[in-house]
Parts: sequence; structure tokens; C-alpha cells
Amino acid sequence: MAGLEGRLLFTENHSAEGILSDLGRGLIGLFFCLALCYLFSEARKKIAWPLVLKSLIFQLAIALLVLKVPAVQRIFEWISKAFVKILSFSTEGATFLFKSFGMGVVEGPLMNFAFVILPVIVFFSALTSVLFFLGLLQKVVLAFAWLMRYTLKISGAESLAAAANIFLGQTEAPLLIKPYIPGMTRSELMCLMTGGMATIAGSVFAAYVGYLGGSDPESQVFFAKHLLTASVMSAPAAVAAAKMLVPETSVPSLMLHVNREKIGSNLLDAIANGTADGIRLAVNVAAMLLVFIAFVALVNYILMKVGTWTGANQLVILLSGARYQNLSMDSLLGILGAPVCWLLGVPAEDIFVTGQLLGQKTVLNEFYAYAQLGELLKQPGSFVHQKSVVMATYILCGFANFASIGIQIGGIGALAPSRRSELASLGFLALLGGTVASLFTAVLVGMVYNL
Repeated sequence: MAGLEGRLLFTENHSAEGILSDLGRGLIGLFFCLALCYLFSEARKKIAWPLVLKSLIFQLAIALLVLKVPAVQRIFEWISKAFVKILSFSTEGATFLFKSFGMGVVEGPLMNFAFVILPVIVFFSALTSVLFFLGLLQKVVLAFAWLMRYTLKISGAESLAAAANIFLGQTEAPLLIKPYIPGMTRSELMCLMTGGMATIAGSVFAAYVGYLGGSDPESQVFFAKHLLTASVMSAPAAVAAAKMLVPETSVPSLMLHVNREKIGSNLLDAIANGTADGIRLAVNVAAMLLVFIAFVALVNYILMKVGTWTGANQLVILLSGARYQNLSMDSLLGILGAPVCWLLGVPAEDIFVTGQLLGQKTVLNEFYAYAQLGELLKQPGSFVHQKSVVMATYILCGFANFASIGIQIGGIGALAPSRRSELASLGFLALLGGTVASLFTAVLVGMVYNL
């Protein structure tokens, strides 16, 4: 992929030994993810192993089709190019609005974020609202739900929720099954929450493409394809993780009907509602990044001083192989996350930087982590292997962070107040399930990437 390789020099191993190593490490990663879910399961004897196996096969099939079958590759690349083209339309509005500030010459992170990323979030929020109002999004969701309903043999409510989370956010997707949430079983509720944690919304999807792909259309298509694949794979991955952590012990609903509730009285109202939601999201993202970056700088300053006083800086250099030069949040997350990333199959040279990103996503949030990944991609030598960049893209593809527990309790709880206490009791498990779902997708993609 010329655009990305033009910014970074990668080393890849396509030899038979390298492929066997990828497969072996991938199996270790799968065992690790399954063991983690089994360890925290509420009812280990009730785990439906055939469902778990089918969901893994489903994910593997998607990965092989998208990454290795030319015809399917072309379809996903066409969708990605169409998506990138739509992405470019938001530039027209941003250029008109910000041209007096020098729009068109992106001079740094501030210009890029304020004049490119935030307008994309607003535009795609409005576009999603229009597609929802016209009923087109519901039809696509219903098609994906039908596929999962009859392949994985899960209930109608949870298959709809899993499919909706591919395209909508963790508080928007439940709207499609709003009438059924009060009567969902505990396992179905867990599936709904885990799906929300494991996937991303269309509006931020667009922003991630801009962050990772920069201004290069080829790089944008590359990352759009992988982000799209990750979001699709995460739906069955979330089902597998949720059904291991909270197995079904009751009789679930078999319905498969999308809630037809509109999000506007007419098309213009839908655009206005989507725009307003996008503005709130964009402002929230901007404020969140401002606070998190400042917070990380404060913590890093304190940790560096502590490292100097205690001699811990030298220990960090030793443990990280000189990857980090002092005690900091990045070094702590990198050192703690490195063993996990090795188990997942990330090449050894990149386990610290990938572990750092995994920690940032979980402790802070995925937007901050993707922003950091975008900055790392601008620095030659940050990653040795392109496979590591791709696996990191899948690992970060989800809302699984501590703040999302509160978001789900508030958002889904508003739709079904009677289930609020149960939502709270499932919060940590949903976070774990969403994290494991993203790890499932990264492991499977890592296994087949160099085939």
C-alpha cells in the first residue's frame, strides 16, 4: 500500500516459517481470549460452545474473504473508496466555513483537527440521520441481523442489536429495539451492551479514517477498508464474548422486527437533528481530547519526577529495551500491555507501542488512542511491521473503555428504566467483553495477514 509505506518503512515476513509463526501465535491469542472469558463467566457450564465456535468461524471467514479473495477485496475497496469520496464532501462545507483561516493548507494537529476532523463528525452524523429517516439504514441492519440470527442461532433482539452496532453508536443502536429492551433476558442485555462496546459509530468511523489516512486518498482507502472490516467482524465477536461471559439461561425472544420510530418529522428535520447531534459529539470530542492530553501531560510530568527521584527511569529503559526513556503513562501502559500484545500475535518489535495504544484506549478512550496512532504513523520507525499497524487498527476499533460503562447505563437506562440496576451490574463484564471482541478480530486478522 504505497501511501502508507511512503510514510513508514516496514519489514514483513511472508516465508513459510513466518506464516507458521503467525498461525501459532494466533492460536495462542485465541486461547488467551477464550480463557479470559471463561475465567470471568457467570455460568461456565452453560456456555454454548457451538455458538462460540460458529462466531469465530464467521469472523475468520470475513477476514479471509476481505483480505485474501480478490473479488471480495474489490467490493470492500469500492465501498471504502465511495466512503472516502463522501468524506471529501464534508471538506466543501469546511472550506466555505473556514477558508478565511487558511483552510486547504493543513499546517498541524490543530488545523487538521479543527478544520478537517470535527466537520467530518458533524457531516456524517447528519448523513446517518438521513439514512435512518429514509429507512435505508434499517434495511441494511435487518439484512445483517437475519444473517446472524440464522447462522449463530441467537435471538432476534440481540441479532438486531449486534447488527445495528456495526453502523450506529452504543446509545443510538438500542433505539432499533427500544420496545423490547425491558423484556430482554440478562444474556440478551449483555449482548446488547457488549456489541456497543465492541464497535464504533459511523460518525467517528469517518474521523478515524481522516486521522489514520491523513490527506492521502490511498491511505484513507486502506484504513477505511480495515475499519469497515473490523466493525463487521466485531458483531459476531461481541456475540461470542457476551455469550461466554453471560450464557443464556432463560428463554429469549425470537422476534426480528426493526423499530420504525423516526428521528425527525421530515427530511430537513432529520438533517437538523443529525447536525445538532454531530455538533454535540464534535464539541465533546474536542473537549475530551483537550482534557485528556493535558491530563496525560500532567501525569507524565509527575511520573518523570518520581522516576528521577527513585531511579525508576533506569528500570523503564531496561524493561522496555530503551523504547521508553523515563517513567510515564505511555511507558507504564506499554510495559503492562506488551505481554498481552505478544500473546495476541503482534510482532515482538512492536509489542510495546501496541500495548501502549491498547492501554490508552481502555483507560482513556479509543478516540485518544486513534489520535495517538495517527501521530505515530507520521514518525518513521514507530512501527517495524505493517501487520502491527493493521492489528492495532482492529484492537482499537470499539468503545470499550471505563467511561462507556456510564454512557451505556445512562443511554440504555433511559430507554428501559426498570433495567438500570442490571445494566450497572453488567458494566464491567460488558467492558471486558467489548475489549475481548476487538482482540478476537485482531488475532484472526493477524493469523491470515501474511498468507
